[in-house]
Amino acid sequence: MVIASRVLIRKIVSLGIAILLAVAAPVFAAADGAGNAREDLIDSILALAEAKFKEADGEAQRAHFSGDIYVCKSFTGHLFNRNRDGFCLAAYPDVRLAMPENLPKDACVPYAYGVAWKDIPAMQGNPFFTAASFRYDKTLSAEENIQNARVFLAQAKRGDFLQMAARYHYGTGPHSMIITRDYDEAADSFRWTDSNMLGYEKDGIRYGYVQYDAEEDIGFFVDAICQEKFGATLYRLRYDIRYAEDLP
Repeated sequence: MVIASRVLIRKIVSLGIAILLAVAAPVFAAADGAGNAREDLIDSILALAEAKFKEADGEAQRAHFSGDIYVCKSFTGHLFNRNRDGFCLAAYPDVRLAMPENLPKDACVPYAYGVAWKDIPAMQGNPFFTAASFRYDKTLSAEENIQNARVFLAQAKRGDFLQMAARYHYGTGPHSMIITRDYDEAADSFRWTDSNMLGYEKDGIRYGYVQYDAEEDIGFFVDAICQEKFGATLYRLRYDIRYAEDLP
């Protein structure tokens, strides 16, 4: 009975993704086709993440103070900020790219802090758009929420930034990560890079581990966000990102 239910969920997920992609695909597709700038930006971001992972060499890094780059959102922001120069949006070539900050706690209500970023317009340098989102809906059954969470997570693509408010094995609260590979339907797995999901405190100071191309069954993240007041958002780099020198 359990196996049959899981097969049904997988079929529903696949159908849901196909419908969502068919609707969403045209949004930025018209702006695509001007070289590999977007892919090069993603490659550079992930290359720096891998370098930071190797540099840490398995040792936890200080992730306590606001200036520490190994705090989760500070880490993903650092990876982006170190690689944004040389790129721009085609419509706003003179505006520096900027990764939005988290939405303030009061603005997240009735959900928990960390479910989303500020909604900054592209004209102010925001090179991301919301690819998909999930919010736990208490008017739905637990099974329906699980199905919706799976459809959401299965849309993850390499280079997406995942922002979530969740409760998982290692902690509770906001967390930020970058997807390192497209969702693998065959393995039903999720791969990402981040900092400070895993960590510990010593003498009142938090230390966090850097992960690169970490892998978990998608069910790990379904369980994490499928709880009242929790949720997550997938942010995707726009397709109209260009090399700065390619523009007049």
